[in-house]
Amino acid sequence: MENQPEEIVRLEQVTYSYNNIPAIKDINLSINRGDFLAIIGPNGSGKTTLLKIIVGLLKPNQGRVWLFGLPLDKFNQWFRLGYIQQKATYFDPVFPISVEEVVGSNLQAIRKEKALTRSQIKDRVHEALRIVSLEKEIKKLIKELSGGQQQRVLIARALATEPEILLLDEPTEGVDALTQERFYDLLGQLNQEKNLTIVLVTHDYVIVNKHVKQVACLNQKLIYHGKHSEFCQSTVVQELLKGGHHFVSHRH
Repeated sequence: MENQPEEIVRLEQVTYSYNNIPAIKDINLSINRGDFLAIIGPNGSGKTTLLKIIVGLLKPNQGRVWLFGLPLDKFNQWFRLGYIQQKATYFDPVFPISVEEVVGSNLQAIRKEKALTRSQIKDRVHEALRIVSLEKEIKKLIKELSGGQQQRVLIARALATEPEILLLDEPTEGVDALTQERFYDLLGQLNQEKNLTIVLVTHDYVIVNKHVKQVACLNQKLIYHGKHSEFCQSTVVQELLKGGHHFVSHRH
């Protein structure tokens, strides 16, 4: 008998409004360990709102959320989640912060909770930068790096806390196609080799590559959730194309 997948995120009938204007309505969504999920949809469809609810930054007006089997209001092990928010790669060019300091910042926040020594923090920072192939840049100022390198630093910062799920909100906005492809290859590697669960929000209908396993298409309501291969052939996609929406696929 095949093992049942382990559910680590569950949303039931989740609704959220800004000033009585609905952003998402009646969302039912399950994310399993090891998933690589792309959440897609037009601007204003509620993607960022959904992600913020999952990471606890917003509380739903209606519905229930579970993380790792616990109701959201009972969950407090936030180090198990890594979150990279929209436009997170903007750094103040005047502020002299190093790559090492950026990656270690999350660890300082959980230092007491995890009983981490300075030596352990240093080791985790080095290991996280090694994973994203930036260990040689550890002493550089973050402003000296390219946009693609800054993205990888943010991945390293999230990985340093050893999360079980990584959530990213439009992480490749404003970077070139080659940098995007390398970035997604890194995410795919983390998903495959470390079984890291990844949830990726993008503003395009499909800007996914060969690594994505699941797609959730959102337009206030969840209009599709299933395998990427089946989504590409679904009536949902056909309707989007008829409406003149952009469709991009990086699957090889």
